[in-house]
Amino acid sequence: MLMKEYRICMPLTVDEYKIGQLYMISKHSSEQSGGGEGVEVVRNEPDSHPQHGPGQVTEKRIYLSSKLPSWAKAFVPRFFYVTEKAWNFYPYTITGVFVFGDQPTPVENVSFLDILSDPIPEKHYKESEDLSRWQSSKTGRGPLEEGWREDHRPIMCSYKRVICSFEVYGFQTRTEEFIHKNIRDILLIGHRQAVAWADEWHGLSLEEVREYELAMQEKTNSKVKSSQNNTGTASASRPAFSRSISVTDERSLKKMGVTTAAMSDPSASSVPQSPIRLNSTPE
Repeated sequence: MLMKEYRICMPLTVDEYKIGQLYMISKHSSEQSGGGEGVEVVRNEPDSHPQHGPGQVTEKRIYLSSKLPSWAKAFVPRFFYVTEKAWNFYPYTITGVFVFGDQPTPVENVSFLDILSDPIPEKHYKESEDLSRWQSSKTGRGPLEEGWREDHRPIMCSYKRVICSFEVYGFQTRTEEFIHKNIRDILLIGHRQAVAWADEWHGLSLEEVREYELAMQEKTNSKVKSSQNNTGTASASRPAFSRSISVTDERSLKKMGVTTAAMSDPSASSVPQSPIRLNSTPE
């Protein structure tokens, strides 16, 4: 298991961030969906927390097959997605079984992201989302300049604690690092967009942005499913069955197409080797 905490300063008030984040997630998800991949919203409904009060619970499937590195494609299903479940009781968001009150994140696992100067993948760069050129007509803010986090007003910080676990022998460390690299890029790009799109969402009420969210949710789900059907990809619904395979020897792994060069020779150790378990779904 690998836990990291991302801290992202924003040139917004906390109330503005509430609206801007909802708007950004909906629009960003739609823009990134297509070709059988993207973000499908499975569940999005009101919920209540005994401590934080009313909020929203969401479940999303993030399809990532084409983004997998070659070494990962050898052992995951052709149809691959990550499930994200979040309980949003603004301004508290829980994205797993841990919450921030349990224990501090180790300092070495904390990353400060700068929406102005931190690099993003070249394919995601847009001049209209370059915050060194950004100017909001509704708020009068922008452009951002080097060192803006020291004296910009208003300013707030978004804390995102992300925990991922990929317990497959020989692949755990690099797979969890790969997942976090993609999460970092998504968070950085999305928060840049939330600011760059301020004139689109600023002034919207919560009810209005929820209406926009539902409309974009239907559009995005339709794009994901239609693209999968057009490309012959399996249906997005949960398969009727799954298979679990327990493997203890290298020969069996090779038959499954899993490269085992990183595995040590069990005979070279006096410690009994535990079987690994791979879970997959039919193609």
